[in-house]
Amino acid sequence: MDTGTTAFMLCCIIGLTLMIPGLALFYGGMVSVKSSTNMMMMTFGAVAIVGLLWVLFGFSMVFGTSYGGFVGSFTEFAGMTDLLEAQTTVSGLPVSLFSVFQALFAAITVALISGAVADRMKFGAWMLFATVWAVLVYFPVAHWVFAFDGVVTENSVGGWIANTLGAVDFAG
Repeated sequence: MDTGTTAFMLCCIIGLTLMIPGLALFYGGMVSVKSSTNMMMMTFGAVAIVGLLWVLFGFSMVFGTSYGGFVGSFTEFAGMTDLLEAQTTVSGLPVSLFSVFQALFAAITVALISGAVADRMKFGAWMLFATVWAVLVYFPVAHWVFAFDGVVTENSVGGWIANTLGAVDFAG
């Protein structure tokens, strides 16, 4: 395990964690007083629903063995049962820490969309939209870009943009 990489990733996780209430307060301050609570709840609700989806099957969809390069296996890491016992990623980072970072990144990505629907959507409709968008858009696209061959396990096959085109996204 690489302690420098682990320490840096912990700092990144702290930064992402601080972004969540900051984003909620920012969006809550952008709208009228009557909508500020709803706007803040939309941000926190997106984080909660994406976190739940990530644990159930999101990590598996993003970093599981690829089906044609377009989406990862739904069940390879379902419920993250094997990941808690897993050692480290190829780069020497603990898999659990890597998963937390990627979960927060996914949650922030979905929460950012809530600013586009400020004062236009009810909370229940937003939660449904956030769920559908995470599963149908974010998880497959994250698989394309972030899932290199062997990133989590030595035998895992990643997405097409990361492997075929060799693109590297330094944001995630």
